[in-house]
Amino acid sequence: MILARLLTPADFGIVTMVTTFSLLLRSFGQNGFTELILQREELTDPLVSNLFWINLGIATILTLAFASSGPLLALFYHNSAVVQVTEGMALTIGIGSLGYIHSALLQRAMHFKTTAIIGFAAYVLQVIISIALAIAGWHYWALVWGSVTQTAAVAAGGWLMCRWMPSRPRRAAGTGSGFKFAMKVYWHFAFAYMTGNTDNLLVGWRFGAHALGFYKKAYDLFVMPQTQLLSPISGVAVRTLSRVSRDREQFQRYFLRAISVLALVGMGVGADFALVGGDLIRFLFGPGWEEAGRIFTLFGPGIGIMLLYNTHGWIHLSIGRPERYFRWGVMEFVFTVTLFLLALRWGPSGIALAWTISYFLLMFPGLWYAGKPIGLEMGPVFAVIWRFFVASVGAACGTVLIIRAMPHLVTAPGASSALVRMVAVSFVFFGLYIGGVIALHQGLKPLSETVSLLHDLLPERTVSRTFPADFDGEEALAIPVWGEEAK
Repeated sequence: MILARLLTPADFGIVTMVTTFSLLLRSFGQNGFTELILQREELTDPLVSNLFWINLGIATILTLAFASSGPLLALFYHNSAVVQVTEGMALTIGIGSLGYIHSALLQRAMHFKTTAIIGFAAYVLQVIISIALAIAGWHYWALVWGSVTQTAAVAAGGWLMCRWMPSRPRRAAGTGSGFKFAMKVYWHFAFAYMTGNTDNLLVGWRFGAHALGFYKKAYDLFVMPQTQLLSPISGVAVRTLSRVSRDREQFQRYFLRAISVLALVGMGVGADFALVGGDLIRFLFGPGWEEAGRIFTLFGPGIGIMLLYNTHGWIHLSIGRPERYFRWGVMEFVFTVTLFLLALRWGPSGIALAWTISYFLLMFPGLWYAGKPIGLEMGPVFAVIWRFFVASVGAACGTVLIIRAMPHLVTAPGASSALVRMVAVSFVFFGLYIGGVIALHQGLKPLSETVSLLHDLLPERTVSRTFPADFDGEEALAIPVWGEEAK
């Protein structure tokens, strides 16, 4: 909210031009080695140490290569400012690699509260640095150094809270197979990332930094439910589903319970955002960002489906089938980018609509393909989802009819009026939505299950105070966590 008033859409657009590429390289190790450490039943200190050094070595090479690629990116985007921004953002690749293994070990030991605190503290520090530099007139450099600060804070927090120290590289059983597993996961992530960022590439190339700034702010709000809801529980989900992956019925029961909660929250939030998207942007970012609001309203209907679709990764990883995860990523990339190219003629709004359509078309095929090896049935999945979808559509239509009966509220200008309108629309919508959910389920079961699951996820119920003894005749992997005795 503050940065949008201190910086221009072009400032955000220039940085996005670079992060479209840098985040892909920065995620090497975070996506791959993390899933390996979470999914693997047996883990040894030599193996984890080897993974750390492999990750650091490759990240160093990627840092140097990306830092030297600035002139090529500037030529592609026709913007000379990209050169120095590329050099600055390259630092996040090498710095980030220092903390990925430590963060994965904390998640494996079920210290999710600790990793959440680290991430939140790093984000707060990023915002403080970015705002201070923006006030000082650093323009897009405020965003660059904020990102570098955030990356360094996460790595430092991982080392501080998980005081595991890597030993020297040596021969260790499972290094080769583990690296292959991690690379398959990363290649899927790479295709999924390219799917999720080709839109930035096309908008920046075709329409310039200013249009990209509008689009990026709308997209950031679109994926916020995923980053704030789905991402934090993914580690819990993969670790839990991995433990029951040999029991199809229990696996399906756990999975259906999880997507029931995501459908309840996601369908409601998505439909509400579609109704209040323009006002939300106006209130958050102030005048001058109206185009981002128009784009965001096209993203809103896809939020709930996006949350449900992305759970297909939980299935692939928990049953240990990264090769299928990779194949689906290739197919997803081809399909979604084709939609982007078809929609490009309508500008950033067309790209936003293409995103929403792609999630609706890919959700059930993606879940079916992921669950095929374990026999996950789509009938029960559909039975869980459809009532929430119908309730959200019905509540949205009812809300539009009710609000239109109050023309003074609809046409009132200004940020304060936008806030009042948002509150009024959301209040009416969620009242109708919850009523629809209760009516279609003929009771309070979905609401009580959501409350129960949230209770199960409380830190004192999930944080393991001992690390499982899962070592196979080699030296034990001690995971000392700040304030606790290593087990």
